[in-house]
Amino acid sequence: MDEALLRSLTPGVLAVLVRRAADFAAAEDAVQDALVEAVRVWPADPPRDAKGWLVTVAWRKFLDQARSDAARRRREDRLDEEPAPGPAPAVDDTLQLYFLCAHPSLTPSSAVALTLRAVGGLTTRQIARAYLVPEATMAQRISRAKRTVAGVRFDRPGDVATVLRVLYLVFNEGYSGDIDLGGIAEVPQYPLSAEAIRLTRQLAAATDHPEVAGLLALMLLHHARRAARTAPDGSLVPLAEQDRRRWDTASIAEGVRILQSALARDRLGEYQAQAAIAALHADAPTAEETDWVQIVEWYDELARLTDSPVVRLNRAVAVGEADGPRAGLAALAALDTSLPRYTAVAAYLHERDGDLTTAARLYSEAAQKAPNLAEHVHLTRQAARLNTRRPH
Repeated sequence: MDEALLRSLTPGVLAVLVRRAADFAAAEDAVQDALVEAVRVWPADPPRDAKGWLVTVAWRKFLDQARSDAARRRREDRLDEEPAPGPAPAVDDTLQLYFLCAHPSLTPSSAVALTLRAVGGLTTRQIARAYLVPEATMAQRISRAKRTVAGVRFDRPGDVATVLRVLYLVFNEGYSGDIDLGGIAEVPQYPLSAEAIRLTRQLAAATDHPEVAGLLALMLLHHARRAARTAPDGSLVPLAEQDRRRWDTASIAEGVRILQSALARDRLGEYQAQAAIAALHADAPTAEETDWVQIVEWYDELARLTDSPVVRLNRAVAVGEADGPRAGLAALAALDTSLPRYTAVAAYLHERDGDLTTAARLYSEAAQKAPNLAEHVHLTRQAARLNTRRPH
């Protein structure tokens, strides 16, 4: 079963049902039912037109659901006309669906969660991990969002800022095991991240907004490192240890060009600031030649724009590189120790400061808190490496 194909078709099928006046929550349920049916039927009897098959089955599922719901019976007169069989139109509604999910009746966080679930194809567990909340909490949030938009006509789509946030999280979720300490994680799941880039390109072509350009530049600069992010055995390769000859120089050049054009408009936003940090990493011929002083300055701008504790955590790493590990540890001491990856950052800075005993202990602690297996393995190996080096 081609799960990537199903994921790529889902937004378009959902958009067709919404255009035909299905309320969003019921349409999303019907599409999920159609996907289950596809998993059951397609291996033995694959359709010639996969999207058309899904549209037809999802629409029938929706009608069955609508007919069984007494509260919706009065709307059956506009639901009963089933579309004629035949190929589904080759229309890409995905970006429009992102905007529709960012509806004014939803809070930004609920709109993002709903879109990641319904359009991005992520599981509730994946979304909960991205938001750093329990899975049950995220399930309730998504259910409330679906109830909020049930029966609402999507004639007032949401704003660009919310759509950008969704695209940013979809791109981030395309990677797991953030060992870069720069903001976006490092293990590629190419279809999801590539889809986020494709949609951001569409948005950049349709919208004159410097933050859209900033996000596209950020994605391109990070995605350019995809070939160097893992070792042959699948283990994570930290940014400082990556083979920069394997970076995609064309994507880097495009990202830098887009970023420079956006910065020239003098309307700085968080995605432009993040892209500027990524560009400084990409511009360094070697890890040792990285301009950490400028990176600290950009993190200062980013902290001013977002007031994010995670940004300040990343800034502590940059300070440790620019001014020495003691300075980095001093910056770290001002932060909440419960922050995600705080312990891993502390371990790294203690190792840089020569305290291998403390660093090994902290790497082990960080491994136990790792959000995914890849990062757990990486941090465990870091602890083991130090334990073999330090005197007993």
